[in-house]
Amino acid sequence: MAKRVVLAYSGGLDTSIAVRWMREHWGVEVVCCAVDVGQMREGESDVIHRRAEAAGAVEVEVIDARDEFAAGFLVPALRANAMYEGKYPLVSALSRPVIVEHLVASARRHGADAVGHGCTGKGNDQVRFEVSTRALAPDLEVLAPVRTWGLTRADCIDLAHQWGIPIEATKEKLYSIDENMWGRAIECGVLENPWSAPPSDPFTLTRDPGDAPSEPREIIVGFEAGAPVSLDGEAVSLVEMIDALGTTVGAYGFGRIDMVENRRVGIKSREVYECPASLALILAHQDLEGVTLERDVAREKQRLEIRVAELIYDGLWHSPLMRALDAFMVSTQEHVTGEVRLRLEPGRCYAAGRRAPRGLYDHDLATYDASDAFRHEDSDGFVRLWGLSVETWSRRQGPGATS
Repeated sequence: MAKRVVLAYSGGLDTSIAVRWMREHWGVEVVCCAVDVGQMREGESDVIHRRAEAAGAVEVEVIDARDEFAAGFLVPALRANAMYEGKYPLVSALSRPVIVEHLVASARRHGADAVGHGCTGKGNDQVRFEVSTRALAPDLEVLAPVRTWGLTRADCIDLAHQWGIPIEATKEKLYSIDENMWGRAIECGVLENPWSAPPSDPFTLTRDPGDAPSEPREIIVGFEAGAPVSLDGEAVSLVEMIDALGTTVGAYGFGRIDMVENRRVGIKSREVYECPASLALILAHQDLEGVTLERDVAREKQRLEIRVAELIYDGLWHSPLMRALDAFMVSTQEHVTGEVRLRLEPGRCYAAGRRAPRGLYDHDLATYDASDAFRHEDSDGFVRLWGLSVETWSRRQGPGATS
């Protein structure tokens, strides 16, 4: 058994109990490492320090990884238009590898021989934490107390009170929520019945479309080499853009996802997400690629995007295949520079215009006006040769064959 562990600390009920529980049952010293990927509110760092210390942590670190998360993880995912099963922009899955990078770095700083997490045995996050750890630091042991202790939520709340750990959780809590700047994942409660419509109370990033502004609005997103860099012509950081765009788009009721997805552990799970900024950015990026990517590159990229999303979901961000696919994605983005005009209406966000300085759309070739530059006389031979194979089949074996 390890002697010192760095725990991925959220400041919530499970990880707070895990600090004291591991110390008492496994005799390990616990260093708490809380990584901010956009989920922390103002003043929350102090709360996390106090709570972790009350739980018995020997050291507490709070790391601001927002810019790193945006540039090193969200941009690569956006380049790949990564959405698991075509719907989910991988909110939780994208945050885990950057958290693990900091866990490993913290373990090296504090002389720990293990890292720990507060994931259950039923979810995907255990896979993401542990596989990333084994990829980055195979010498470190991984501890998962929640898979071991057999405690209910009510048990954990009782222990928190018994041990004097200041928590806000109650036994009446309805939902389990994980969030970062890419969106929010909402589980449990009535949502576990896939027939039940999601109630309005867990949503905070999106307004009900019925309460959205009646007047449409347009917003222009600018890209350079596939990365978003401006809003309405004003240069902003990606962290600022996600915040501003999410507020604007969410106000129109766009960004909610309700799906039954296939978890890595083999079960189906009803999941509800709200991701106004990430969905709007993916939509805009895909649209800009429509005018900047050559046809065969675009088709192959779409095929590989599915694989990238699966790798991220399955905890394989730190893998040789992910590295290779990311290199391909980067190579496709050289000319994905330009602007997309998004139109917002109640419950809707869609591309209403796009322009790119090196786009492949050629008006002189596409127009039906008299100034058309397309050589129509070339089409006769092209069409004949294109259909030669199927014509030969028809004459010999198909409908045109003679007995």
